[in-house]
Amino acid sequence: MDLKEALKKVKEAARMFVLSDEEVLNAVLLRLAKLLRERQIDILAANKVDLDKMDKDDPLHDRVMLNVERILEMAKSVEEIASYNSPIDILLGEKMQENGLILKKVSVPLGVIGAIFEARPNVLIDTFALCFKARNACIMKGGSQAAETNFALFKLVLEALKSGEAFMKNLAILLSNEREVTAELLTMSDFVDVIIPRGSQELIDYVRKNSLIPLIETGRGVCHTYVDEAADLEKAVAIVFNAKTSRPSVCNALDTLLIHRARIGDLPEICKGLIDFGVEIFADEEAFEVLHSRESENMETRQSRVFAVPGDNIFRAAQENFGMEYMSLKMSVKVASSLEDAISHINHYGSLHSEAIITENQRAAEKFMKAVDAACVYVNASTRFTDGAVFGLGAEIGISTQKLHARGPMGIKELTTYKWKIYGDGQVR
Repeated sequence: MDLKEALKKVKEAARMFVLSDEEVLNAVLLRLAKLLRERQIDILAANKVDLDKMDKDDPLHDRVMLNVERILEMAKSVEEIASYNSPIDILLGEKMQENGLILKKVSVPLGVIGAIFEARPNVLIDTFALCFKARNACIMKGGSQAAETNFALFKLVLEALKSGEAFMKNLAILLSNEREVTAELLTMSDFVDVIIPRGSQELIDYVRKNSLIPLIETGRGVCHTYVDEAADLEKAVAIVFNAKTSRPSVCNALDTLLIHRARIGDLPEICKGLIDFGVEIFADEEAFEVLHSRESENMETRQSRVFAVPGDNIFRAAQENFGMEYMSLKMSVKVASSLEDAISHINHYGSLHSEAIITENQRAAEKFMKAVDAACVYVNASTRFTDGAVFGLGAEIGISTQKLHARGPMGIKELTTYKWKIYGDGQVR
């Protein structure tokens, strides 16, 4: 493929796309959803080829893996995106000048989006559907771990596009896996309007350093949950367990548990379910001594209970354990001397993704919400809710951890910009 020539066609198609009827656009998306349901066997066969090349203990294995349930979720997501109102041509503001000029601020597509992602093949479908609904063309570059699955899914995308207008076949490209292709793409500022990398910190750093095209970072997730002095223990146990174990390989999973020193006696009860589940815990000195002892006093009942015994996957934390995104059944635990200490730790080691506090103290909750620097900040809820589908966006092209243009899960509205439309009647300046 001559990338420059291919991107010229994509740019031309993107400019034609703004004039397409919404009904045609939605029909393409519904066709894609139907194909996903009909071709499950083909998709799973391709996915097996990818999985057979991986170590099952690799944290990325779960991200690459597809099953019938996940394929049906993709199809449902595409249908949901098709059902949304168009985010284009929305009137964002209007005013009349003293000279009679009428100014209207309206939403428009970004244009051509370059999406570079790793591991999770569902990202290909999410990326295409969101870009397409917001009338953007997309250049997609997946990772080698899911190469066969990505190709199988992209064939369905092309088949769906062929059911639309003739030019639509040029609205999406899947690039080959070579790193040299990525390097070339990042120089094509004449044809690509924005780059959205989604994957490891290494990928994000590479794109940031080498791109001549503006980018929106969807960074790694180093997520914390802080158990405050005024936390409800039952809520803490449930939230921490869910945040760590429900799907540990994803970016909104818990990495570090912080607990107020006054509640350290509750730490064994909070961690018991995690240890039983097989979670490896890397604890600071205070937490280690409590978790590694045979008995611990419960702060509410003042009764001694046996929770953890030596050797139960409890290890002393090293400095590098804090600020680490584990993507597996591992987590860090640290004792905080105060709310302020917890906030300071999160702002130093966090990745601006998702952070949570468990507390019944409203003032502490509000202070945490205001002071913690992250795209999503929770009170008494699991960080696992940071997800485009859960937020009612259908899906997300990524979870932005930066502060310009978009922040948090990015749906169709976040894939637009705006222009000013000015109506006159002969005015001159």
